[in-house]
Amino acid sequence: MAARSLKRTLLAAVAALVMASSLLTTLLATRYYVNSLQETLAAQAENLAHGLSLQLTDLILVNDLAGVQKTLTRQLGSNPDLSYAFVVRDGQIIAHTFDRGIPVALIDANAPTQDGRAHAQDIRAVGGGRYIDFAWPILEGKAGVLRLGISEGQRDARVRHLWLQIGLISLCILAAALAGGLLFIRRITRPIAELVQATQAVDQNNLNVRVNVQGQAEVAALAESFNHMTGRIQDYMRRLEEQTAALELSHRQMRTSCEIVKGAAALEDLRAIGLYLLERSREIVRCRQMVLLVFNSARDGLFRIEDGEVRLVGDRELASRAAAALEGVEGMTMSEDSVFRPPLVPEEFMQAARQAVLPLHHESSLCGAMVIACQQGCSCTAEEMAVLDLIMTQAAGSIRRTVLHQDAMGELRQRLDSTAEFAGMIGRDPKMQLIYGLIRDVAPTDATVLIQGESGTGKELVAKAIHQQSPRSGKPFVVINCSAYPAALLESELFGHEKGAFTGAERQKPGRFEQADGGTVFLDEIGEIPPTAQVKLLRVLQTRTFERLGGERTLSVDVRILAATNRDLLAEVREKRFREDLYYRLDVIPIHMPPLRERGNDIALLARHFLRRFSAEQGRVMDEIAPKAMRLLLDYAWPGNVRELENVLEQATILARGGVLAPSDLPTRFREPQAAPERSMHGHEKRLLVETLEECGWNKKLAAKRLGIGRSTLYAKMKKHGIKDSSVQ
Repeated sequence: MAARSLKRTLLAAVAALVMASSLLTTLLATRYYVNSLQETLAAQAENLAHGLSLQLTDLILVNDLAGVQKTLTRQLGSNPDLSYAFVVRDGQIIAHTFDRGIPVALIDANAPTQDGRAHAQDIRAVGGGRYIDFAWPILEGKAGVLRLGISEGQRDARVRHLWLQIGLISLCILAAALAGGLLFIRRITRPIAELVQATQAVDQNNLNVRVNVQGQAEVAALAESFNHMTGRIQDYMRRLEEQTAALELSHRQMRTSCEIVKGAAALEDLRAIGLYLLERSREIVRCRQMVLLVFNSARDGLFRIEDGEVRLVGDRELASRAAAALEGVEGMTMSEDSVFRPPLVPEEFMQAARQAVLPLHHESSLCGAMVIACQQGCSCTAEEMAVLDLIMTQAAGSIRRTVLHQDAMGELRQRLDSTAEFAGMIGRDPKMQLIYGLIRDVAPTDATVLIQGESGTGKELVAKAIHQQSPRSGKPFVVINCSAYPAALLESELFGHEKGAFTGAERQKPGRFEQADGGTVFLDEIGEIPPTAQVKLLRVLQTRTFERLGGERTLSVDVRILAATNRDLLAEVREKRFREDLYYRLDVIPIHMPPLRERGNDIALLARHFLRRFSAEQGRVMDEIAPKAMRLLLDYAWPGNVRELENVLEQATILARGGVLAPSDLPTRFREPQAAPERSMHGHEKRLLVETLEECGWNKKLAAKRLGIGRSTLYAKMKKHGIKDSSVQ
């Protein structure tokens, strides 16, 4: 059957070769024949047009249109190849041979060339006929244009006749070729059969063979012999494919490892690296519960990185136990006992059947470990764990670098923050720097200080700073909130009372001034003090003496008075709600605390300070604020000033889910559109003048140069806005 199939294939190939050769020959012969006929028709049409134009010239010149029509009709009847003829003169048909009228589309289908020569054009009629249209200028176009249509029908008939002849010849050649090919193929198959026998003998280790051509199943036997040999080759190839698959798996694992390590190395944040490694690790192993433990640079604490958050385990003993558990472990270990327990791992890890621990080493230094909770029936393979161990080993350098960078940045940030911190106050704004300098100047004295500013600006912090910087720092610092006591009890609270001074006074009680003897008294919200207490307070400020309520003995105290208010005391004096003499006794050294909205550069500084403080209190690692969240903080008006900012950061730190403070962690009022602050050119100019003068240390010449105005103009504007030189005060 195989031999017959081979014969049929060879015969089909011979037939196809002969037919292809015949077809190619026919196409070439037809092409040359058609070109020859085309040239012949064109020559006939040119001769006919030339002769006919000579006949029509005189008739057209004498305007014998009947003679022109008769000549065209006679010529059409005498020439079988001529299909139509008409004469066009000045855009009009003066004679034609069409029975039903000349087709409109034919008129413009052809025309002589622009230089007045005849032009031939192939035209296909609507009915399917094809013509050579010849446009011949009569008397160089002066007598019109003769149009002749020569039919290509006879040419097509001759071509079909040629095809028929060539086809008959090709059939004869094909028959002869098939007969000869059959004899030739039979001669070829005999050696193939002999070769099959020889191949079988060789396959049986018999080399004494002779090649004889017999039978028709030689090709099938040859295929069977080759199948036997290819079977052995297939076994070899199967083993080779298994080895190749193992190599490809190793290559994919190595490529994945390099990709993960490269991705981790591109990140600069410990949280980002940890979350990236956890996410990619879950693509390799099937266990979902895993946590990354990273030692800090001092090895006295651990960062616990899990889904969505980074927690700092600052217990030195826990860090030491974790380091001891990992000491000496070089590769991945699997233990049914819980190597790590909460708080180093989540509570869910205690329910796992086993713990897989992959230590992280960088240059023989222990950096941390990845802990995986393997549940009962875990399907993680040793190969997957080995790949993960390789990834963690390669990524340990990036983790160590990030920890060192983070510690260095924290130290640098701490140094920068220390320059902006003064006695518990945070701020780099020039207004705050002036206040710091004023505190240093007035602290060594006993001068009375009046601290004014909006609620939440840090007036009490200023009072504490003055006390701490003063020689009285070792003495009591007594805070009296004047708005917290009713008028009947305020005097008793300030000056004390004797036993029986009023109903309920069962014993003698010293006042706050007595308690602060030798130290400092801070009168908070001094603007709320009632008029009766203002008189006694004025006496204390003047003489440092007073009597207890219900007593007659005059007491002397050595105290320094600091006062604070969020009211405009000068306006209160004008409204007769505050004693003028008391105001001037208090306003010896005035300190005005700027609202937070006027020290916008300190908002970011304060926000980061509060974030670090509250995250440390919550045992979390949060020292970054997302850019969009910071923009919301900077754009907010802060009516509650620093106190409001502190409360907002405390709330956001508690509610935040990740390691970076996001806009969604802030209260909803920050995501609502804020009303634009009122602005005016007058206020803006005054603010610009004051800020520039403060930056230049009230040097008028330098400030005028920086503002790009003359010194006389600067003085005029200062007078206009009522700006007083603070360096003179």
